Amino acid sequence: MNCVNKEKNLKRCNCSYPGCPRKGICCECLAYHRSHGELPACYFSNEAEKTWDRSIENFLRTRQV
Repeated sequence: MNCVNKEKNLKRCNCSYPGCPRKGICCECLAYHRSHGELPACYFSNEAEKTWDRSIENFLRTRQV
């Protein structure tokens, strides 16, 4: 899929997963993770993202209030 916003999105994307084919293509990333009951990297702090645990439970456990 060609995303006209990919370069702009890449500047904000904190996904550290090597070789992710969805990096910078937010609509694909969100659809992928939601289909697995997860949230994308951008929902997490940089520290929590590095665990690659995209579960909703991890989001609730690590979110900053």
